[in-house]
Amino acid sequence: MRPTAIPMMILALSAAAAGADETRSLGAHEHGVGHFNIAVEGGEVAMELEAAGADIVGFEHEATTEEDRAAIEAAKARLGEPLSLFVVPAAAGCEVASVDVALIGDHGDEDDHDAEHAEHDHDHGHKHDHDHDHDDEHGHDEHAAEEHGGHTEFHAEYRLTCADPSGLTSIDFAYFEAFPNAEELEIQMIDAQGSRGFEVTREDAVLALPGSS
Repeated sequence: MRPTAIPMMILALSAAAAGADETRSLGAHEHGVGHFNIAVEGGEVAMELEAAGADIVGFEHEATTEEDRAAIEAAKARLGEPLSLFVVPAAAGCEVASVDVALIGDHGDEDDHDAEHAEHDHDHGHKHDHDHDHDDEHGHDEHAAEEHGGHTEFHAEYRLTCADPSGLTSIDFAYFEAFPNAEELEIQMIDAQGSRGFEVTREDAVLALPGSS
């Protein structure tokens, strides 16, 4: 399989988004507003979602009850179905190639987070990075809890392959139907046309993608 530029594209896109809003953190964010990055190269699509725990499950504290834990697991399962949340035209023939969903800032979820990243890293030949993360795990968790004041954030990364990229003319954000507390997504997109920003809301949840093929 030929090397893909998608990982570099999504990294560049994430860096640009971070630079534009460097003051944003888990402890100081606007409830209801998430961030969604898209990178498109030919028939390959990378997507990255960041959303506060309150937007997804209605709370941001560490899960301490069975009800909280069940809500988190249900949300992670729902976030693991990207084509039902971010609906693209059937004509594009898109299929899910990989999914990585994690809850950041919740100590009770750290084992699942590590397991998911271990599988993700193994698939992409980045075992060294995972080992480094594992070595720093304890220090990172303490720093995260200190810096973010106990707030949690869902982070999801997706890779799609599309048989006919010319069919990628829109995205219907059923995400808002799935998560009633979500109100807005700020979007950064990079493709052959360059980098551009969009915004979708619960009231206007369809994003047209002119010239994305």
